Amino acid sequence: MKLSLPQYLTPFRRPSTVRAEREGAVLRVELDTPTTGNAVTEAMLDDLLAVLAVPDPDVRVLVLSGAGDDFCLGGDRNEFADWLDDDPTGRGIRIAGDKARRVCEAISTNPAVTIARIQGKAIGAGLALALACDLRVGTDTAGFRLPELALGLPTAWGGVLPRLIHEVGAARARELILTGRAFDAIEALELSVLQRVVPEVELDSAVTAWTKPIVRRPEAALRVTKALLNSYAAPTRLADPSVLDAELMATVAAATRRR
Repeated sequence: MKLSLPQYLTPFRRPSTVRAEREGAVLRVELDTPTTGNAVTEAMLDDLLAVLAVPDPDVRVLVLSGAGDDFCLGGDRNEFADWLDDDPTGRGIRIAGDKARRVCEAISTNPAVTIARIQGKAIGAGLALALACDLRVGTDTAGFRLPELALGLPTAWGGVLPRLIHEVGAARARELILTGRAFDAIEALELSVLQRVVPEVELDSAVTAWTKPIVRRPEAALRVTKALLNSYAAPTRLADPSVLDAELMATVAAATRRR
C-alpha cells in the first residue's frame, strides 16, 4: 500500500520562473515573471540552468524570450539588497554571479543556434542574456540600457563586457557604459546589438524566418559551424576575464554599501 504525506507535510514547490517548450527541433525558453518585468533572480538563474546546462542534441534552434511587455528589466534590486543585508561581504552576490556566468555561457556555447526575441526593454542583465545569443531580433519600440555604473556597480554580469566590446566595438561600448544612457532599436541595429528590427506584430514571423532554414541544416554541419564561429570570435575578444565577474560585483557592492 502506498502511503501519502498529509497535506501539511507536502514539500513546497515554488512556481517556475521559466517556461520551456519543445517544438520539434526548436526549444522555446521564456522568462516568465511578467509582473516584475522578468527581473533576473537567483531562482530564475537556477531554472535557466536546469533547462540549459545539459543541451539536447536534437535541438537545432533555441529561442529565448520574455513574457509580458518587456524582455527583461535586469537584475532584481530587492534581492540584491537582501543579499548584502544577510552578508555584507557579498557572498550571495558571488553565488548568483557565478550562476549568471554559467547561464550566459550555456547560451553562447549551446550547440543549437540561439535567438533572442526582444520586445519592450532589455536592461542590464537582460541585455547580457540577449548578447549571449547568436541572433537577436527586436521590435521597433525596444529599448536598451546598461545602468550598472549609476547604481554603484561594475558592468560585470554574465560576461556582458567582453561580449559587448566584441559586438559593438570598444569605443562605443565605453560610451554606453560610462554614460549609462538608453538607446533605441534603430541604434541597437546600427551597433549590431540587434541584427533585425521589425514591428511588434511581425516579431514572431521574424523569428520563424530565421528558424525555418536553420532546422533544415544537417546536424553535424550546423554543430561544427556554430563551434567554429565561437572559436574564431574568441580571439577577437582579447582577454575574457568573465570568471571574475562575480568577485568584482560582490567586492564593489560590499565596498559601496559600507560607504
